Amino acid sequence: MDEEKILTPEEIKRILEAVLFAAGHPVTFAKLADVIGVSEKEIAQLVGEYAKEYESCGLPRGIQLLQLGNACQLVTKEVFAPYVKQTLGVKDGGNLSKASLETLAVIAYNQPVTRSYIDQVRGVESAYSIGVLMERELITEMGRLDVPGRPRLYGTTEVFLRVFGLSDISELPPLAIAGGESG
Repeated sequence: MDEEKILTPEEIKRILEAVLFAAGHPVTFAKLADVIGVSEKEIAQLVGEYAKEYESCGLPRGIQLLQLGNACQLVTKEVFAPYVKQTLGVKDGGNLSKASLETLAVIAYNQPVTRSYIDQVRGVESAYSIGVLMERELITEMGRLDVPGRPRLYGTTEVFLRVFGLSDISELPPLAIAGGESG
């Protein structure tokens, strides 16, 4: 690597692609900026541009550049998942139960939350679902509430964002309120 050389945006995009392809996991803008020798802001801007190029009709691809808050990753497009699974011998069965999805939704929309809050919203005990979601790294312990008993607080992870194709938790769709106002 020649530290004296000024890289063009196109060269930086090719470097991004090579690094993200080799990494196989999300890489932060800070790490990319440090390695490439440009600002995080420039990396974020180039990642945004490159993600659009990956989605353009002019050059359709089987992969996409996914932005995950302050990180990014190259991933397979969902439409090609069956082919990838069959080729790699990956078995289905990784789907979440309705109870786990309900628990995940309560956490995603209200984080950080305690287990007792989740139980109250769902009307049933959620310890098993929380365990499943922790095991799959969709949620994590975010600390403890400063009240007697110091209950754990749960929130979503970067894995959650990646699995659901979100850059940030703010991209969650708005909640539909049952029995709400109608026009």
